[in-house]
Amino acid sequence: MITDEQIKAAILLKLYKRGNWGGSHTAFDNLKKGFKAKELGKGGLKRVNRMSRELIREGLLLAKPTYYGLQVSLNPRKNQAIRAIITRFFPEFE
Repeated sequence: MITDEQIKAAILLKLYKRGNWGGSHTAFDNLKKGFKAKELGKGGLKRVNRMSRELIREGLLLAKPTYYGLQVSLNPRKNQAIRAIITRFFPEFE
């Protein structure tokens, strides 16, 4: 079973690999892609949504509401914190 912190790190890593910093966004719904509901346990993909919203509240993700849905990107001002979280759960990243 994946922990909440691992879900957050995986979301940040996904956006980092895509280069979604500041002005480069992706749809909020795309954050769920790549997670398997069985691995997430109780709550399933709703946990990914909850963790994504927590990342927005923590300031690690920037939210941009648009008429076609919520868009998110990594906060360039939190670069060091984002990299620290990713390397803690994915040591092979560095």
